[in-house]
Amino acid sequence: MLHVPAELAGQRLDAALAQLISEYSRSRLQSWIRDGLVSCEGRLLADPKMRLNGGESLRVELAPPPEALADVPEDIPLDVIFEDEHILVLNKPAGLVVHPGSGNWSGTLLNALLAHAPALAEVPRAGIVHRLDKDTSGLMVVAKTLAAQTDLVRQLQARTVKRHYAAVVMGTPPARGTVDEPIDRHPVQRTRMAVVPGGREARTHFRVIEKLQGACWVECVLDTGRTHQIRVHMAHLGHPLVGDPVYGGRKILAPASGFKRQALHAFQLGLRHPASGQEMLWQVPLADDLQTLIAALRTAS
Repeated sequence: MLHVPAELAGQRLDAALAQLISEYSRSRLQSWIRDGLVSCEGRLLADPKMRLNGGESLRVELAPPPEALADVPEDIPLDVIFEDEHILVLNKPAGLVVHPGSGNWSGTLLNALLAHAPALAEVPRAGIVHRLDKDTSGLMVVAKTLAAQTDLVRQLQARTVKRHYAAVVMGTPPARGTVDEPIDRHPVQRTRMAVVPGGREARTHFRVIEKLQGACWVECVLDTGRTHQIRVHMAHLGHPLVGDPVYGGRKILAPASGFKRQALHAFQLGLRHPASGQEMLWQVPLADDLQTLIAALRTAS
């Protein structure tokens, strides 16, 4: 309970609260007021601009910061392809963020994993050892123990994990090839990646599976796993992914007008089981929206 002293008479509610509980920012206090977390003798005060008379008794129900939700289990359905006591392989849908972060502190794959397997709370990052972009779908592996996580990280570093992606790219690239160009943060647009001299080594192999109307369905295989690697490398070739809002330019193929993400899907994953040492391989069909896109571009051709 907070008492408003007489000297704060005439002050705005948010300004008075900023003085009474100065450890919180004024913007955060304003959001709490609008969310109905501030009351005066049982009456909610929803307007940060309201003026105080002095002498009021205010109650503030302190809301946890958004980042406090990062490690909260959430009942989010998972398409589990394989699971034992050591690892879990899942087919991530497009639209699901992998790691909590600014603007996405809840509703992530990490939150879903903590609900699916509560013991993952004891494993760093809930066992996540690699990631897919929010709007990329497909296969991911998650470690269920610290030992499995250590082994999988070593496999990724040794580049023995085999990751195959299906993509639909603009135009007609060569029938097959390799892009071996370093990737780093764009020197000006820091939210983007780019081919940058002196950047981190990055290598992508590709081959055309089918020519479509104004586009091609290609398979990409990664030797390295840089952020946005396939998207950056294919755009560098002059063949950005269909639907890519960051690297794809503004041109929209008419049959693809309803496609709302970058056309990228991790359809095959191969690795050595961290406990048994057995070589394992998983495949999943293309995501439904990607199949629809390919069918539309095939019909148009």
